Amino acid sequence: MIVSFLLIVTGFIALIFGANWLVDGASALAKQYKVSDLAIGLTIVAFGTSAPELIVNSVASFNGHSDIVLGNIIGSNNFNLFIILGIAGLVYPITVQSSTAWREIPISLAITGVFFLLANNFFLSENTSISRIDGAFLFVSFFAFLYYVSKKMKVEEAPIIATEAEKKTNLKIWTLIILGFIGLIVGGKLVVDNAVSVATDLGVSQKIIGLTIIAAGTSLPELVTSLMAAIKKNSDIAIGNVIGSNIFNLLLILPISTFIKPITYNPNFNQDLLILFGGTVFLIIAMISGKRKKLDRWESALLLSFYLIYTGYLVAKEI
Repeated sequence: MIVSFLLIVTGFIALIFGANWLVDGASALAKQYKVSDLAIGLTIVAFGTSAPELIVNSVASFNGHSDIVLGNIIGSNNFNLFIILGIAGLVYPITVQSSTAWREIPISLAITGVFFLLANNFFLSENTSISRIDGAFLFVSFFAFLYYVSKKMKVEEAPIIATEAEKKTNLKIWTLIILGFIGLIVGGKLVVDNAVSVATDLGVSQKIIGLTIIAAGTSLPELVTSLMAAIKKNSDIAIGNVIGSNIFNLLLILPISTFIKPITYNPNFNQDLLILFGGTVFLIIAMISGKRKKLDRWESALLLSFYLIYTGYLVAKEI
């Protein structure tokens, strides 16, 4: 089992390096064709930070591990909201633009609600599963969200890409892209296979492994991004990264997983979805109360403490 844990860690390292290499190479290639920083930020960088979730879920879906697919998505969203925002808010209180409080966060809340209804078959009387039709609906919604963001930001210059000041040769660009894909594929395979092995050895469910170890590991890029943004007192990037990642997970990663294979939905995830829903409502209330539109340190500490206690409860109940 120790070997499996070490291989999981190795897989996460490969995922993170692979995502970074892919983003660097693809960004440099886009720069050569004079693609704007905004377009790169909305596509390549957003995809890069979501790449670990995408690859892990693709492998898990292909192998029929539905609980790992759902545990990774729901667990990553909860990890982003409670842990990453909690830590970032403790570093520096997060102040957001009014549009974020009134639009983007409620959009994330609405998407979570729609996913809950789809997963529990409120619209179709089929077996408890997330079908390819459900995935197609979410996938179309993803492009609608991208259109909304592009319309909102078309006159703004996105300050996201600041790493490609130097020119890269074509050889270096394509080496980075190829190494990035290799790192993602190898890392995803290592994480899924060994997470299943650990769950079997410990006698815990794949649901718990997905909600905890895998979700935390695939969320490391978002954690680093938001933490650095908080240290630099850039609240918009700190919270935008979290909300954007949560929307990407539900509208992009989940549909692609269903296209590979329809996902059997475990109703035990309803509790975790309700916590995600409640946490998002708490964030909205914190942001719109009074005139401050700010997540204070005590509110961040509350988010962080609640989720640590809840996760400890889940693990203790399994063991």
